Amino acid sequence: MTDIDFDRVVAIAREAGALAKRHWALGRRESNIWEKSPGQIVSDADLAVDRFLRDELEKLVPSAGWLSEETHIDNSGAGVDLTWVVDPIDGTKDYVAGKTGWCVSVALVQNDAPIFGVLDAPAMDETWVAMLGSHTTVNGRALAVSRRSEYEGCRIPAESLPPEMKLTAVPKPNSIALRMAMVADDRADVVASTRWGHEWDIAAAHVIAAEAGASVTNALGETLVYNGTHGKALGVLCCSPNLYDQAVQRIGKYVSENGASH
Repeated sequence: MTDIDFDRVVAIAREAGALAKRHWALGRRESNIWEKSPGQIVSDADLAVDRFLRDELEKLVPSAGWLSEETHIDNSGAGVDLTWVVDPIDGTKDYVAGKTGWCVSVALVQNDAPIFGVLDAPAMDETWVAMLGSHTTVNGRALAVSRRSEYEGCRIPAESLPPEMKLTAVPKPNSIALRMAMVADDRADVVASTRWGHEWDIAAAHVIAAEAGASVTNALGETLVYNGTHGKALGVLCCSPNLYDQAVQRIGKYVSENGASH
């Protein structure tokens, strides 16, 4: 493990969360937003938090690479030993709609895997922290994934689910990272996406969920590899280990019939 002040990393993430929250209010829709690409919205707060995180994290580890959603992808990080992988506001749609399902996501990747992750969700008063091989917590409380083994009836973060799926919908934050954290804390059993996503969406949540005992792979059950040159990942699967084989089968069948989404 690298000689880094990880308590300071957590403090930086929480300061970033406080900065984001100053621009946010429950139930108030943010008006100063725009589309950076079709369907991909951004706000002034995203950019302000991104600048703050980059300034503070680069001071802490000047040699580390940088990969963020809101900064143009800096591929100089690809192949270096350490890279910060950051989403200044994951769940921007909830953020700008005055909903609570958003967070600041900060991960430190060593070689091709995340070794440390923080999710600060100030609107939910929760801070999730994990270190590879050491601990995973929310507000200091240790996490453990569910041991459910029966897929029928399992809990899925979703706004609604067709009755024929025989699954149980639980509240769905817009943030994919927070949905993965729900699996880590036994609030959900399976989170799956077949959309092409990005490393910054899932890196911090990956180590948080995995340290709680969850199985975390791409949508097809393949190892997630970080610190690449494009920052993309083919979906994600995060679930109770006892449901993993069943989930991979179901998702594989869906992808073969429908293809991956973009």
